[in-house]
Amino acid sequence: MDETMKMTSAQREYLSRQKKHRQIVTLCRFFLLILLLSLWELGAFTGVIDSFIFSSPSRVAACFLDMAADGSIFMHTGVTVLETIASFLIVVVCGLGAALILWSLPGVSAVLEPYLVMLNSLPKSALAPILIVWLGSNMRTIIVAAVSVAVFGSIITLHNGFLQTDQEQIKLIYSLGGSKRDVLTKLLLPAAVPLILSNMKVNVGLCLVGVIIGEFLAAQAGLGYLIIYGSQVFKLDMVMMSIVILCLLSAVLYQGIAELEKRVGGFRKL
Repeated sequence: MDETMKMTSAQREYLSRQKKHRQIVTLCRFFLLILLLSLWELGAFTGVIDSFIFSSPSRVAACFLDMAADGSIFMHTGVTVLETIASFLIVVVCGLGAALILWSLPGVSAVLEPYLVMLNSLPKSALAPILIVWLGSNMRTIIVAAVSVAVFGSIITLHNGFLQTDQEQIKLIYSLGGSKRDVLTKLLLPAAVPLILSNMKVNVGLCLVGVIIGEFLAAQAGLGYLIIYGSQVFKLDMVMMSIVILCLLSAVLYQGIAELEKRVGGFRKL
């Protein structure tokens, strides 16, 4: 009984230390952000940096409030979010499906591997003008451009992860009369859940990058469109505001997948 109480006390002390550590990290992050914004504002105010070129937090906030008054900034942000989520879902489905097909058909995998590597290494910005000619200047083109940025790397990563599955366990399933479907449903996919979620965290950022590339060339709305428009008419406050929103958006999307990963990890432990 005493031993149990000691263990419980040690566990509580450990959890308390962990909680305190997280609080300190959160405070340090907050104060670092405040410090950076203060230095940026101070530099613009004192003339150390050119506020016209580099803007300042106060000018960015004023620009946001002006665009929030007529709702235009929410419309542009919503368009970018919609395109990012749509392309992300397509990448997840196509990447996982293609990786499973390649795992099921080793001969096809051997033939297609160099082409996947080539397509993954190809700078996707080179494809954007061609996509505009093929599909027109619309949201569909932007989504396709975003998918092209992430899907090939996703297929390669997932397929390589599937190949790392314990061969002894696969042999055991076959020796017990199991089929390839049993290997897939009872071993491969359950074991690959952490890999799939980790891959999703990477893909959500890549999809956002692809969307912005597409919006640079083929958009009438979106944060990428605002960046190009603002730079052309020298509204650099608008450009900096769009970049700040993109930073926040990427952090929110990543954190959303990270939260999903935690929930799935907790469910798997149960």
